Amino acid sequence: MIEKKCNFCSSTSCERKKIDYLYSYKGNYLLVPGTPVEICSECGMIYYDAKVLKSIEEHFFAIQSQKTLPDNYIEIPSWAYTG
Repeated sequence: MIEKKCNFCSSTSCERKKIDYLYSYKGNYLLVPGTPVEICSECGMIYYDAKVLKSIEEHFFAIQSQKTLPDNYIEIPSWAYTG
């Protein structure tokens, strides 16, 4: 078995969790709850599986091209992201 090592702190202690992931592209966003990740127990570095990220990206562009519908919409007030 290959031992995984954190690229940032070299720790070998990681745990699997599910977190909310925010995908963004050109001012558009997709919130993906329950995204599986590995998190370094020492420094908190988050690692995503490439297949998971590719799936999120494909889903985002399917929504943008109206080939599929999102589960729901979240409205964010403009004052929340203006400087």
